[in-house]
Amino acid sequence: MKSTELLRASQSWDGASLPAYPAGQPELIVKRLVFPAGAKTEWHHHTVINYGIIQQGELTIVCQDGAEHTFHAGEAMVEVIGTVHRGENRGSEPVILDMFYASSPGAEITIPHPEFPSL
Repeated sequence: MKSTELLRASQSWDGASLPAYPAGQPELIVKRLVFPAGAKTEWHHHTVINYGIIQQGELTIVCQDGAEHTFHAGEAMVEVIGTVHRGENRGSEPVILDMFYASSPGAEITIPHPEFPSL
């Protein structure tokens, strides 16, 4: 057996400390997100700790304040929490991203922000 640690973090990619886990019964959520070439998500923020692994392509996370970071295939990432942001596939191939959320039953993990115009 071979074990490779891809990530160990107590901060999101922008350096912000992660919040405490929600109290009570946990609910773990795993999502596979596929971003076609040129796709952008709507502006949104997350309410819970979430992290993932880029399986294919390159994904740029852009925060409302202009901060951004590009993650590449094979990289693990800790997403920003409580910060309005969006994901952008600026490349020519689809991005495949597996995300893991540490939530509680019934909690909304992603809050949209339609008040911010898409560019």
